[in-house]
Amino acid sequence: MWVHCSCSLEFNIEVETPFLLMLRPRSGMQQWVAREQYALVPSVPAVEFTDPFGNLCQRLVGPAGNFSIRTSADIQAADAADASPGAPFVPVQNLPEETVPFLLPSRYCESDRFTEMAASVVAGFAPGYDQCSAIVDYIRSTIKYVPGSGQQIISATEVNQRSEAVCRDMAHLGIALCRALSIPARLVVGYLETLRPMDLHAWFEAYVGGRWYTFDPTQGDLQGARVAIAYGRDATDVAVYTQFGTPVELIQMTVGVDRLSSPPV
Repeated sequence: MWVHCSCSLEFNIEVETPFLLMLRPRSGMQQWVAREQYALVPSVPAVEFTDPFGNLCQRLVGPAGNFSIRTSADIQAADAADASPGAPFVPVQNLPEETVPFLLPSRYCESDRFTEMAASVVAGFAPGYDQCSAIVDYIRSTIKYVPGSGQQIISATEVNQRSEAVCRDMAHLGIALCRALSIPARLVVGYLETLRPMDLHAWFEAYVGGRWYTFDPTQGDLQGARVAIAYGRDATDVAVYTQFGTPVELIQMTVGVDRLSSPPV
C-alpha cells in the first residue's frame, strides 16, 4: 500500500542553535520512498550524513526567531508487519556482525539486570520468536499504554516499576528482556498508519529466524503500514531532533499518515 507521511516541527529560538535531525526515512527491504519533500523555513544550509546504524541525519544551525522544519514523503509499505511464530533463536556465534551491538546493555536498556526476570517471563516458550511474543504479552498485560504521558525518557528498569508508560519506554523494556535472552533487539522510531492519537511512534525489532521482526507492546496486532525513520540501541540513538546549547521552545509538532488510493505520479 501507499501512504503519505508528514512531520512538522515549529520552534521559537532565542539565539542561533545547532541541531541534529533524524527525519528522513530511507528505502529498504520493507519500505520504498518514492517522493519526498524537506523544507526549512527560513532556509539555512544543512549537511546530511549516515550514522553507524544507517540512519539519514541532518546537521544545521537554527536561526534566532521562529524556525520550522517540514517533511513529507510518499512511501510504499506493507499493510501489516510480518509475523513468524516458531521462528528459531539464532545462536550468538552464528549472528551477523551487524546485529551484535544490539545484544549489549545500553543506557536505557539495562539487559544485564533482567536475566532472571526474562527467563521467568518466557518459561515454557520455544526459543526465538515465541519468546519475543511472550515478552510483548507480558508488557501489555502489566503496563498500560498512555500516549503523551512520558516527557522524560526512562530506562527499562524504571518502566518495570511503573503501571503506565509511553511507547518508547515500553519498547525499552521489551528490548532489555530480549537482550537478556541473547536475542538482538533494536528500537525503531517512525510512522504507524493506524496509531491513535496520531504521533511519531516507537516499537522494537528482534532478530530471530535469520531476520528482523517487528514487535509492538502498545498495539493489539501488527496491522497498519509502518514507516521506519530511525533505528538504534535505545532512545539515545533515535531522537528525531537534538538541539545543543541554550534550550529552545518547541511550539508545535504535527504528524500525519494518510493512505493513498493510488501510487504517486
